Amino acid sequence: MTSVGSASLSRFLAILVKEFIQMRRDRMTFAMMLAIPIVQLIVFGYAINTDPKGLPTLIEMGDSGPFSRSFLSAMRNSAYFDFRGVVKNGQEADEALTNGSALFVVTIPPDFEKNVVRHSNPSLLVAADATDPSATSGAVSALDKLVTSALDQNSVGALRSLKSPEKAFDVVVHRRYNPAGVTSFNIVPGLLAIILSLTMVMITAIAIVREAERGTIETLLSTPARPVEVMAGKILPYVLVGYIQTVVFIILARTLFDVPFLGGWLPFVGAVNLFIIVNLSLGFLFSTVARNQMQAMQMSFFYMLPSILLSGFMFPFAGMPKWAQIIGTAIPTTHFMRIVRKIMLKGAGITEILPDVAALVIIMMIITILAMLRYRQTLD
Repeated sequence: MTSVGSASLSRFLAILVKEFIQMRRDRMTFAMMLAIPIVQLIVFGYAINTDPKGLPTLIEMGDSGPFSRSFLSAMRNSAYFDFRGVVKNGQEADEALTNGSALFVVTIPPDFEKNVVRHSNPSLLVAADATDPSATSGAVSALDKLVTSALDQNSVGALRSLKSPEKAFDVVVHRRYNPAGVTSFNIVPGLLAIILSLTMVMITAIAIVREAERGTIETLLSTPARPVEVMAGKILPYVLVGYIQTVVFIILARTLFDVPFLGGWLPFVGAVNLFIIVNLSLGFLFSTVARNQMQAMQMSFFYMLPSILLSGFMFPFAGMPKWAQIIGTAIPTTHFMRIVRKIMLKGAGITEILPDVAALVIIMMIITILAMLRYRQTLD
C-alpha cells in the first residue's frame, strides 16, 4: 500500500474504479452528458438565425405595371420575402396576418403606375406582423433600398426624371399587433408556454419516479387499476397547479408589463387545459423510462432545451432551417406559444388557432399511447 501522509493511493483508485463502474451502469446519465453539448452545438451552430430570410408574404394587387413588378421582383431577390400567393381584399389580408400564414402583406393601390409617372408620390403599403420584432426587423429595414432598386431599373428614357433625390414613391410599413416593437409583448406570452412546460413535465415525472424509489408504486401496481386510470389519477391533481400558474402569470403580465389581452377567454382557457394535459402526459411518459429522480430531472431538462431554442421563443422560427422547423413543429410548446400570442396580441378566435389546437391534440394522443404502452411494460 502506497500512502502519502493519511492519504491512500489504493483507496483513491478503488473509489475511482467504483465511480466508473457506476457511470457505466447509469447509461442514461452518461448519454445525457454527451447528448446535451452535441445538441447545443448543432442547434446554436445551424438552427439559430437572428436575420431570417424567406418570410411568407402575400400580395394585394391593385395595379400591375412595370414599377409594381420591379418592386416585387426586388423584394423577391432580396431573399427576405417569399411570395406565397395573392389576396383579393383587406379582409383576406387581415385573416392571413392573424392566423400566421403570412408575416407580410404588400398592397399595391389602384393607379399606382399612373401616379408614379405623374410625380404624385404614391405609397405602397406593407403590413407586417410585428408580434416578434426580431423576425421582421431585417426585412423592414431592407424595403427602402428596394425602392431605389425598382426606380433605377425603370427610370430610363422619358422616365429618367424619376431618378431624383426624392423617391418617386414611398413604402409605408404598418407594423401590426406590436407597432412600438415592445420586446416584452412577444417574450412574456411565450414565457407562459415555457413555464407550464417545465413545471408540468418535471413535477409529474419526478412525483411518479419518487413513488417507485420509495416502493409505494408496488402497492399501486398490485391494484386492479388500469394504465389509463393510473395515468389520469396521477396527472389530474397537477392540472390545478397549472391553473394557479396561469392565473398568476396573466395578472403579472397585465399589471407589470401591460401586455394586452385582445382575444376571448374561452379559446384561451381551452388551449391552456389542452397544453397542461399534453405536458403532464409527457411527464408520465418520462417517468416510465427514468429509473430515479435524477434521471427524470435530466430528461425534463433535455426536453426543455429544444423547447426553448426551437419553438420560436428566443429566436425567430421562420429563420430556422427546414429540419429544425420540423423538429420544432413536433414540440407542443411551439403550438401553444403561437396560440397564446395569437389570442393575446392579435385577438384571434377559435378559427385562427384551430390548426395549432389540432396539432396539440395529435401530439397528446401519440404521447398518451406511448405512455400507456410503457406503463404496461413496467407491469410485466
